[in-house]
Amino acid sequence: MNIAITDEQIAESTAGTHPMFRDAPSSLEFNKLRKRLVRNAREAIEQFGMVTPGERWLVALSGGKDSYGLLAILLDLKWRGLLPVDLLACNLDQGQPNFPKHILPEYLAALGVDHRIEYRDTYSIVTDKIAEGNTYCSLCSRLRRGHLYRIAREEGCSSLVLGHHREDILETFFMNLFHGGRLAAMPPRLLNDEGDLFVLRPLAFAAETDLEKFAQAMVFPIIPCDLCGSQDGLQRNVMKEMLTDIEARMPGRKDTMIRALSNVRPSHLLDTKLFDFAGLIRREG
Repeated sequence: MNIAITDEQIAESTAGTHPMFRDAPSSLEFNKLRKRLVRNAREAIEQFGMVTPGERWLVALSGGKDSYGLLAILLDLKWRGLLPVDLLACNLDQGQPNFPKHILPEYLAALGVDHRIEYRDTYSIVTDKIAEGNTYCSLCSRLRRGHLYRIAREEGCSSLVLGHHREDILETFFMNLFHGGRLAAMPPRLLNDEGDLFVLRPLAFAAETDLEKFAQAMVFPIIPCDLCGSQDGLQRNVMKEMLTDIEARMPGRKDTMIRALSNVRPSHLLDTKLFDFAGLIRREG
């Protein structure tokens, strides 16, 4: 579905927009940033056919900059009549120590955002299964995803929408390349194993630095992702540092790499399941 949006529509003042933008800056710099993020989301939504009018999306909200940015951009599009789906924000409180339970429900209620807060103590399960000193993230993520699928079904949602951005996709690609021995990343649109829910990533083309600036300008009440204390030494951090170094040495390479993932040539790789190398026939004289 085409949800084309003009520069004039995006550059409008915050007056008359969604309440989430009520106190947003009116500066030219912020309007350019907002416009760029909306364009990035629109491109991903259109390119990967994410929208079926009338459906309901469950928007996962962790309290981090990326998920806040995702929710704001989707609400911006919907407010302007450019995203014909219903949105339900959902936070899964997983029982991490010192998790500030009041922040998200108070923030969402004050803005009139339809939401659901779910409590499931997956933290105790993770700490029981994973030895102390090891990283909890992989198991924690799998348990969280399972509960979000369940909630999406209970709420009649067709899709679970996640805030993964350009860097997340590139980091995953290089982790699979270096450690998994395969060429794979995070698809912007994925059908779950059960075949009943889509997983959408509308921020697939959005830069993490843009989301950081956006979060600061919007003064989102950020909840840190390190409440469980298991973030040190992640292989993903190594990939992030590598990509940051490449971008510093050769500006623009991240955009080039994300474009490369949309420009695959099986005949120039080594996968015989994707291309019939043995069946190539040489044209004679």
